[in-house]
Amino acid sequence: MRVALHQFSVKAGKEENLKRTLSLIESFDADLHVFPEYLMGVGERGVTRDYVHANAEPLDGPFNSRILEKSRELGVAVVFTSFTREEGGTYNAAILAEQGVIRSIYRKIHLFDAFGYRESEVFSHGSSLALAQVGQFTIGLAVCFDLRFPELFRALALKGANLIVVPSAWYRGAYKVEQWWTLTASRAHENTLFLVAVNQTGELFTGHSTVVSPMGHRLLDLGEEERSIIVDIDPSEVEEARKGVPVLRLLRRDLYVEWYSNLTGG
Repeated sequence: MRVALHQFSVKAGKEENLKRTLSLIESFDADLHVFPEYLMGVGERGVTRDYVHANAEPLDGPFNSRILEKSRELGVAVVFTSFTREEGGTYNAAILAEQGVIRSIYRKIHLFDAFGYRESEVFSHGSSLALAQVGQFTIGLAVCFDLRFPELFRALALKGANLIVVPSAWYRGAYKVEQWWTLTASRAHENTLFLVAVNQTGELFTGHSTVVSPMGHRLLDLGEEERSIIVDIDPSEVEEARKGVPVLRLLRRDLYVEWYSNLTGG
C-alpha cells in the first residue's frame, strides 16, 4: 500500500482547510491519504467549545461529503478528522473513507483532559472500536491522546488490525516529542503491526509525523516542517514479525480478565 502522510498546520477557516485537503489528495498518487487531527480547524483560542460548535457538521455535511466525493473521483482511501454533530453529541471523529464510502468512523474515546486542557468540555466520549478492510490491510483507527492507552491498540490488534492510523494534534511542551517517539514505537511493536501517525505542526503542535514498522523501526520522521511524503508498506512484514515475536498468540488473557475484574470490583 502506498500511504501519503500530509503534515501541516491547519487554519481557523474550515473552508480553507478543506480546499488544502482536497488539493493534497489530488497532488499525490497514493492508495491511502492520512491527515492530522482537528482538520476542520483550530481557532485563535484553540479548540474551544464555541469554535467547535460553530464548525461541527452532521456526517453528511459539506466538509465530509466533499472529501468523500474526492475519494470517489480518484478511487482512493482517505483518513481524515472532523467535528461531527450527531444525536448523541458532538464528537472528535476520525473517518476512513474509500471510493466515496465511509468504511469506518472512530469517535475519540480518550479525550484530552491533561496538561491543563479539557477536551471533555468540548466533545462527547466515543465508545466503540473502528476497523475496516482496505486492500490487504485491516485498518484500525485511533486519535492522538489514545496513544497513551495501550489497551485500545491491543484490542484493535486482537480484532485483526495489521495497520493502525492515528491522526494527531500533539501539543508542544516539555519532553512531548520524546513521548511521541516512545509511544508511537511502542504501540506498533507491542502489537506487531504498522502504525501511521500524522500530526499537526506549527506554533501549537510538534509535527514529527511518523510510520513505525511491526518491529518498532521508525521508517520516517517528518520533523517540524509542513511536508507530505509517500511511503510503501507491505503486509508481509506484519506476518513475519508475528512469526518471530508471537506476542498476540502468547497473551494470557485468562489472567488479565481476572486481574481487571478484581480491580473494577466485578
